[in-house]
Amino acid sequence: MSVTPTPATITVKERRRVVAATTIGTAIEWYDYFLYAAVAGLVFNQLMFGPLEGGLATIISFASVGLSFLFRPLGAFLAGHFGDKIGRRTVLMVTLFAMGGATTLIGLLPTYDTWGIWAPILLITLRIIQGISAGGEWGSAVLLAVEHAPNNKRGLYGAGPQIGVPIGLLMSSGVLSIMNTIAPGDAFLEWGWRIPFLFSIVLVIVGYVIRMGVDESPVFQEISERKDAEASNPIGILFKRYLPLVLTAALVFAGNGTVGYMTTGGYIQNYTTNPDGPIGLERGDVLNAVTLSAVTWMLSTLFAGWISDYIGRRMTYLIGFVLQGIGAAALFPLVNTGSLGMLYLALIGLTVGLGLTYGPQSALYAELFPASIRASGVSITYAIGSVLGGAFAPMIAAALLEATGTTFAISGYLVSACIVGFICVFLLRERKGIPLGPEHEQEQMTGHFTFGKNK
Repeated sequence: MSVTPTPATITVKERRRVVAATTIGTAIEWYDYFLYAAVAGLVFNQLMFGPLEGGLATIISFASVGLSFLFRPLGAFLAGHFGDKIGRRTVLMVTLFAMGGATTLIGLLPTYDTWGIWAPILLITLRIIQGISAGGEWGSAVLLAVEHAPNNKRGLYGAGPQIGVPIGLLMSSGVLSIMNTIAPGDAFLEWGWRIPFLFSIVLVIVGYVIRMGVDESPVFQEISERKDAEASNPIGILFKRYLPLVLTAALVFAGNGTVGYMTTGGYIQNYTTNPDGPIGLERGDVLNAVTLSAVTWMLSTLFAGWISDYIGRRMTYLIGFVLQGIGAAALFPLVNTGSLGMLYLALIGLTVGLGLTYGPQSALYAELFPASIRASGVSITYAIGSVLGGAFAPMIAAALLEATGTTFAISGYLVSACIVGFICVFLLRERKGIPLGPEHEQEQMTGHFTFGKNK
């Protein structure tokens, strides 16, 4: 039997190129995705859902953010299936063009005043395309990075596409902040918000050029040459044999996503800038604070990936969820002071824990599933976690505030998500360094939980 060279034979230059490509490509994808979430609470609630009452318009606008998450599993099913069949690299090209095309078209949409009900319908349709694309992007990107990595640096390499997410937030918040300066006040609502969406077409071209120079995952190449290692029905096998693992790992990510979507989902931006709300900060000041918090999130994510190669994915996660819970509990008490400095402190503090529960995720997920179904396992688990966690977190937060008149209930919701994530990580066994190749499939199929026998 012929065997493709293992990751140990891959040159340092090739590995760096893969990490750069997955990081930059993921950043572009999430720039598009987060741009919508941020604008939903600042613009779309007024221009696309304007006929609804103020509070209801905001809730429905955030619901359109969450709606896309319901279609992430579809993207994950498709990407997982084809990622296990035709490779990770091809899937990444498709998702890049789908996301970028939808984002560019959003920038060209007429408002409700111009096209009536068709405006929000088209907006939601394009958001659904974004959701399908996002569901397919992440799993293929992290596997391309982790499966190219040396065994002792999977956490660090896997942190590449992970930091692409805060970079996407940084880019989207930064561009919106610039446009808010160039087109302040009514000008931002009239045309300023459109420019960042139209800019996406340029980023798509950049992403395509970069990803064209990346080789396919060595693990997938080996699977392709070993027909006995290829699963005929990877999704069916996943749910038949690994459903408890899928749900547990999904809740791990849900614990992170619920809290993270306070900023990435646009809720904090809306809450702190609402002129009828208790804070009433300037839009530019808030966007600048979110932009800076994206930097700290990126740095803590990178650190978490690196440190997980030494102390393990499990320990990094456990520490992270404790810090994330503290940050979540302190978020609204600090924000509600109305002080811009306290807002900066709240968001920076929150992102430290977020990074520690995000950085090791690529390596953790890749090490959980057997090679033959790994793309399906990683993509679908991530998508389910997104639905359970981040999907409707901004909408739930808005509804809790509307129902109770206080942010105390939101804080309880966020801290509860951290506790669930902590418990689920505690149940998972440390699998740092487990061989990823198809010849080790038997070892990869067992020993996922701390309870039971590790064989």
